[in-house]
Amino acid sequence: MSNGIRSMSKGPTAEGVLVVDKPRGLTSHDVVSQVRRVYRTRRVGHAGTLDPMATGVLVVLLGEATKLSSVLTTQAKTYETTIELGTETDSFDQDGRVTARRPVGELSSERVERSLELERARRLQVPPAVSAIKVDGVRAYARARRGETPVLEPRDVAVERIDLLGIGTSSISLRLAVSKGYYVRALARDLAAELGTVGHLTELRRVASGRFHLGMAVPLPLREPAPLLSLVAAVGLSVPTATVDAGTARRAAWGQPLDPSELVGLESGVQGPVAVVHEGSLIALASQAPNASHFQVLRGFVAPSPTAEEP
Repeated sequence: MSNGIRSMSKGPTAEGVLVVDKPRGLTSHDVVSQVRRVYRTRRVGHAGTLDPMATGVLVVLLGEATKLSSVLTTQAKTYETTIELGTETDSFDQDGRVTARRPVGELSSERVERSLELERARRLQVPPAVSAIKVDGVRAYARARRGETPVLEPRDVAVERIDLLGIGTSSISLRLAVSKGYYVRALARDLAAELGTVGHLTELRRVASGRFHLGMAVPLPLREPAPLLSLVAAVGLSVPTATVDAGTARRAAWGQPLDPSELVGLESGVQGPVAVVHEGSLIALASQAPNASHFQVLRGFVAPSPTAEEP
């Protein structure tokens, strides 16, 4: 890029965001490995892990887009799930080992809705023991698999909505939109307990991650590189965008503070993160602390390559 703004020092490379429809049985790391092979790059990550039994939207980040992980993982997630009642597994999903069985009783819509109201009001959630959270430096699932009972602290969560899709003899199907950090497997545990029984997930499909949805997703396996969302298009789905002139772009690339008046198109009162864009390229993510007079650069970006496309 001209005017002293940083640009790629090597030839074209894969830069951008790929929305994948993850099939059942693959880990999120399996998907990353496949994308690395197809796009011939090691610089690949993802925003928001999916368990192997889960399917649906996985946002994969390539090149400079890996710097967007902290922004894209904070977005609310939308799921469709089926909970089978009467049987509990150690992981609270179908891949786990059966640990308990209890009668279910009659599942009336009134009874289920009363229990769902409690879940809709949830603000704290205890994660499943079989999770990637570290306890004294060791993953909880590793402790659980060697026979320990890890004690996990409740975590702040938010439930935007839960819709009841259907009730079977011993199953409940739901659609829910929840915050980062919410475990749908824990929902199976807690909802079953409210209904006086035990339960586990038999189906889990992520239909949206923030504003990335199944309609944008490509199926696996990938046979050849698919078009990528550009950094500007991807970040614009998650945070406010401001355009800047060449001089401001140069200062942003160098990590210097930016005056709010330099950020064209940004509504007043927005503190951040904000995408700073110049001539179609993402230059930086910036944020304004409360009571601060300037925006501070959080992350800088090199110019995306021409391989990334607008949606």
